[in-house]
Amino acid sequence: MTGDVDIEAAVAALTEAYDTGSPCPPVRDRLLPAGDVDTAYAVQRAMTAGWADTGRRRVGAKIGLTSPSVQAAFGVYQPDFGVLFADMAVCDGDEVDLGRLIQPRVEAEVAVVLSADLPYERVTVVDVLRATDFLLPAIEIVDSRVAGWDISIVDTVADNASSGLFVLGDRPVRPADVDLRECGMVLESAGEPVSVGAGAACLGNPLHALAWLASTLATAGDPLRAGDVVLTGALGPMVQVSPGAAYEARIAGLGGVRTRFSGKGWQ
Repeated sequence: MTGDVDIEAAVAALTEAYDTGSPCPPVRDRLLPAGDVDTAYAVQRAMTAGWADTGRRRVGAKIGLTSPSVQAAFGVYQPDFGVLFADMAVCDGDEVDLGRLIQPRVEAEVAVVLSADLPYERVTVVDVLRATDFLLPAIEIVDSRVAGWDISIVDTVADNASSGLFVLGDRPVRPADVDLRECGMVLESAGEPVSVGAGAACLGNPLHALAWLASTLATAGDPLRAGDVVLTGALGPMVQVSPGAAYEARIAGLGGVRTRFSGKGWQ
């Protein structure tokens, strides 16, 4: 079986899982070589290009695997990334029907909205600060099309970095007004903390994660653009979603963002 056939089969398996809500077995080993991250990104590009061809509008990117503990669990010591589309966005406080998802989890993040392109192959934190329009608190609703979250780095990259939906706060904050490394985060459900963390958990600082992503995408010839939304990575452990539950993330200096879930979903 050739690499092209493997890519096509992986795209087909993941796309079917998206469309039907029925998760598929892992694509590693079965369809893609274990540890072959480059081929996994080829699957992601093919799948997201197909979505764009159907009219889905790309609005930015998300960064994953920014926590050292999560990286160690996958045996990889670099982040990954995926594509955000407009139809993934959820308004602050809105209810999410679990029927849109398969096996969702939530995590709190810092979202960055850009005011300028970042076309440089070596992007510095100063470049990132100059290109940042404003910051927002965010809840990423991550999801996996792979049954039981039985994923490796290859599976999650191919699956658009386990993307699902995202919720943004609506009070923009200037980057000069908050210390992102020191900002504390608490994610609560029913008034009880379910995840805590800080900006330092995200590659030492969410701005470092954004500089990494900008450099990586520019080197690949697909740089971040003005207006892009970037989810910079989790500030604390992700939490499995419970039907009927509501979640609120508060990030020091950025404020809060919230969402709630209805329905039973696919599982």
